[in-house]
Formats: sequence, C-alpha cells, structure tokens
Amino acid sequence: MQETTTAIIQDTTPLFTNDTIVFGILMLALGFIFYTSARTEGFWKKFYGVVPALFMAYFLPALLTTSGVVSPEWTSVSETGEVVAGSTGLYYMSSRYLLPAALVLMTLSIDLKGVFNLGPKALIMFLAGTAGIIIGGPLAVLIVGTIHPEAVGGEGADAVWRGLSTLAGSWIGGGANQTAMLEIYGYNPRLYGGMVFVDIVVANIWMAIILFGIGKSAKIDKWLKADTSAIESLKQKVSDYSRKVDRNPTLTDLMILAAIAFGTVSFAHFGADILSAYFTSLVNGIPKGIVRNIFTFLDSSFFWMISITTLIGVLLSFTKAKQYEGAGASKFGSVFIYILVATIGMKMDLTLIFNNLWLIVIGLVWMAVHAGLMIAVAKMIRAPYFFLAVGSQANVGGAASAPIVASAFHPSLATVGVLLAVFGYAIGTIGAIICTVMMQLASAV
Repeated sequence: MQETTTAIIQDTTPLFTNDTIVFGILMLALGFIFYTSARTEGFWKKFYGVVPALFMAYFLPALLTTSGVVSPEWTSVSETGEVVAGSTGLYYMSSRYLLPAALVLMTLSIDLKGVFNLGPKALIMFLAGTAGIIIGGPLAVLIVGTIHPEAVGGEGADAVWRGLSTLAGSWIGGGANQTAMLEIYGYNPRLYGGMVFVDIVVANIWMAIILFGIGKSAKIDKWLKADTSAIESLKQKVSDYSRKVDRNPTLTDLMILAAIAFGTVSFAHFGADILSAYFTSLVNGIPKGIVRNIFTFLDSSFFWMISITTLIGVLLSFTKAKQYEGAGASKFGSVFIYILVATIGMKMDLTLIFNNLWLIVIGLVWMAVHAGLMIAVAKMIRAPYFFLAVGSQANVGGAASAPIVASAFHPSLATVGVLLAVFGYAIGTIGAIICTVMMQLASAV
C-alpha cells in the first residue's frame, strides 16, 4: 500500500525548505537586483531600461520556485511511503506583518487633499476593471466552449461554471468573496484546488505584465493621451516635503519608526480580531442566502487589518509623525513592499502553466477581456497608466498587490491602491454573482 502511495504522490520537496534559509535567498536576490539596477553604464543599465526592477523582484523568485530551489508548498514522501505536506510561512509573514507596516510608513507623508484632487478617473478605471471581470467570465466560457465544449462542461456540483464563480469572487474582491462564492454555488470541494491554481497562475501572469508596463508608463501615457498633471503634482508635492524634512536619521528616529510601524501592526491585528469576530456573529445571524453571503467579507480579519492600518496612517499624517518621512519612513516601507513582492513571486511555478491547460485558457481569455476593456476606457477618458494598473490590481490582486503597484509609481500613492482594494471587497460578492449568472447561461449555450 505504501508503494502505491509513493507512486501516485510525487515528492515535490524543494532544495531549501527552512524559512530562514529561503528568506535569506530572497533577500540575496533582491540585493542583486538593486545592486545591478543601480549601475550607471554597461549591460545592466540597458537591461533595466527595458525591464523594471520591480518586475525582476517578482520574476527572479518565480524562477527559483520553477527550478526547485524554493517552493511555497510541497509534498515529501519518505522511503517508507510516509507522506508529509509542507509549506513556507514567508508570504503570510509578509502580507500580515510587513504589508501593514509598509502601508502606515508610506501613508505618513500622504497629502489626502492631493489624493482626492486626482479626480474620478481612479474610481472609473476601477469600475471598468470590475465590469471587465463581470463581462469577461461569460465571454471566456462562450469562446472556449465553442472550441472545446468539455472545458466548460460538468454536471451538478462538478459544473465548471460553479468553480469559475470563485474566480469571479477573487478577481473582483478577494479571498473572503471567493469563499462566499464557493458556499453560494456549492462547487465540488475536491475540484476547488484546480480553480485556486488558475487564480494564482492567471492573476500572477497579469500582475507581471502590469509591473513590466510600469517601466514603459511614460510611453503608454503618451499613447493614451493621458493627463498626468494631478499625479505629477501630488508626487512633486510629497517629494518637496520629503526634501524639506530630510535628515540623517538617528537611532532614536529609527526606533520610533519601528514603533510606529509594528505598533500599528499590533493594534491592527488586535482590532481586526475583535471586529472580524463581531461581524462573524452578526453575519451568521442573517438567514442563509445571497444577502448573508454579500456581507461575508466583513468577517475577514485581513480586510479589517488593512482598513485599520490605512486609517491609522491617514490620521498620523495630520500629526507631527508626518515629519518622520524625512528620516526615511517611505524608504523602509518600500523595503517591506519589495519583500512582499518577492514572496508573491515565489508562489509562481512557471511549469505549472501547462497543467489544467483549458482552465488556464479560460482564465487567460477572461483576463484579456478585462485588460481590453480597461485599455479602451483609459483611452476614452485619457486616464493615465497609473489608474489603469492600480484599478486593475485593486480588482484582481486585492489589498495585497494594489499598494505594490501604486507605490511603484511613488510611495505616496500606495494609499490609492488600498482604498480601491477595500472598495473591491465591498462589491466583490455582488459583482461575482452577476458574473456567475451569465457564465451559467453561457455554459448552456
């Protein structure tokens, strides 16, 4: 029996499984990227003139995972046939500890009035992204179903459209909305892992494309005939303030920054635990049905952690704590963001793209519709690439990746990504239900 188990279950243990070692490898990779990107002549200058450093911070860890050096999760099979599952805790650490720390440090110098002066285009592009996901799902089912009907088939709980409903929840809102859709439409739990896989692969491919585009944002803005004056004005205002308060940080400055960052992380987790527990009981008191599932995101501790962190950062921006931008607050925040990017990249195994190929094709067609609609709307309203990139990631990537994309343009813009992502949580389940109804109809055609 043990021999049969060993034959069926493949040992996927990477070269390094110790999180301490893996973290060191990721930091060495980031150090290499920043060292080479700082070169002012030769090959590396030309290379980073084409490929953004932020993209490399995502792609290099993906190569490490693909080559088997590291892995986000694995299965070990001993000589006796014993099967042990393992995983890394680095993404959890980065998203739950470093992300909120980064957000509060980057928000200290925010000019809230300047953010509001960016106008309605950010919200329009976010809603265009949501519409792209809602429309893209049924179109992908129709297109791929015409080519390969079995790819969108299935009966009862195994129906593919039921599984795709979880993707709609994830790509408009986040993990909480995804879980809500799983409960609403009752997709077969044994097949659910395949949908999670498609979510990871397609969403990460799209994020890689967006990160790559950041290096070409000036050319893209020119093609879009976009008015970037409000964004540039905000960036300039924040940069001027940073230069005004710039100083060589003392040990006291650094310790206070650490206190602000991780004190906020502590308070955000404390508040999130209380609020998520409270709203869980509140939501559970609603009779089972669509209304109850719409509000499921309120019992997500991650949602409350991000919301509390952002609120604290905004409040601190009206106090003397804002002056700690001069001691390097946003720089330390950027360090944490790059570590998060590396752990996200580590989740991507490029060879797995060829597994569940037809589901991947559905996901890629779906994302292409989303991208096409966003580009069309951006061209129509002359929205900058910043709004396109952040609006898309606020939908597809949520609160974990929207700030990454926003801060790549300027640390002061990270809050824009967070605010849009939080809005995505609120409308995620409703939008996903609309999308799913249309996917069910499309699969029957």
